[in-house]
Amino acid sequence: MPSQHAIAGVPSRWLSASALGLATTLLLAGCAGAADPSARVEQGSGTGTITVWALDGQSAENEAIQKIIDGFEKSNGDIEVDMQFIPADQFTTALQTATDEELPDVVEVDGPLIANFAYLGRIAPLDDWVSKETVANQTEAIKGQNTVDGDLYAVGMMNSGLAMWGNKKLLDAAGVEMPSSAAEAWTADEFSEVLDKLAALDPDGKPFGLAENNGFSTEYGIYAFAPVLWSAGTPLIKDGRAAGALDSETAIEAVETFTSWRDYTDPDTDGAAFQSGRVALNWMGNWLYPAYKEALGDDLVVGPLPDFGEGAKTGSGTIAWGMGGATKNAAAAGALLDYLMSDEVVQEYTAANGAPPATHSALSGSELYGEGKPLAYLSAQLESACPTEDVLAADCVAVSRPITAGYPVVTAEFGKALAAIWGGADASEALAAAARAIDRDFEDNDDYK
Repeated sequence: MPSQHAIAGVPSRWLSASALGLATTLLLAGCAGAADPSARVEQGSGTGTITVWALDGQSAENEAIQKIIDGFEKSNGDIEVDMQFIPADQFTTALQTATDEELPDVVEVDGPLIANFAYLGRIAPLDDWVSKETVANQTEAIKGQNTVDGDLYAVGMMNSGLAMWGNKKLLDAAGVEMPSSAAEAWTADEFSEVLDKLAALDPDGKPFGLAENNGFSTEYGIYAFAPVLWSAGTPLIKDGRAAGALDSETAIEAVETFTSWRDYTDPDTDGAAFQSGRVALNWMGNWLYPAYKEALGDDLVVGPLPDFGEGAKTGSGTIAWGMGGATKNAAAAGALLDYLMSDEVVQEYTAANGAPPATHSALSGSELYGEGKPLAYLSAQLESACPTEDVLAADCVAVSRPITAGYPVVTAEFGKALAAIWGGADASEALAAAARAIDRDFEDNDDYK
């Protein structure tokens, strides 16, 4: 477990909102809701020194980013980069509280907080500063995360995705076959039947894992389990309100079905339920593939999460790269962003950390995620993107967490409700309380206009 991360087994640049010191109180900082989000940006000379803020993650990640920056400087002799690694527990606060003069020219941005950063003027739209080729090569899933009110605020080198991971040996023993596509996903009722079959052969009757050790009230909670609601056909936020969406009958029924599987679930306190063979099925993201492959070898199979009525869904999204909201050298900042999104760089970086590339070209050529490769199923999910929860459909799979400046309160309240329901609380009461708290926050902040 990386020391920077509050979520077990999750690399420090993937699910980061909670790890980066997320707090609902940060929403009122800065110059919120600037009329023209590009007004403080200047083109500059396209040369000289630019400042870059990056998340201080694992040493291998830092080394990879530094190597990429060194390569950029060699190929762009007129631009120097002042690289600053900011500790994870200080990163969001530093970005939220920096003056215009202190803001970096280029910054790693936490995917679900992009709308908040944009609202506060911490980052600026990119369309005028990165190439059309760069934008066109971004996958729809990552563009969905990085777009706020029609403006692109970030570009991504990598993405993330969820899947159901299976132990073929244990599945075969119970006569269970893993679906191979989202279109073939088990319905929720079918999944309950699968758990019954597996439990009958399981020593403790708990053949299912979903990383309960990560906690439901962490960022993992909304990332991993918002797909339950999306798959049932309801967003968390609809038309700027949680009431009628998060607490709808559809949401309540989906969450009740999900929590009915608790009796089959290994609490996974050691984070090794799947690798050790204690469970036959595990609900988890792509980042644990190396550990799973090492433990299970050819017995490792992968497929979609269950379909709650409107098609299987997965969470997606992660750290991306943006431009400081008051940069005085946007031309040079844009040149660096184009370089970061180039095939060679994206392939090098994602090969090192195992993440799915967030560009079409690198994704198709990936040794892990390309067609016919071990994780081609996950890339198919990401290429079939909704990509945001306001355009849910039965035939798309990857969905970004809610794109709203009020995201900090959304993730906090959703996680609190889910944890309570998993612990036995009434689903309708817990979801209604969460919806009221979210809507009250939105009203208190003029709907983040």
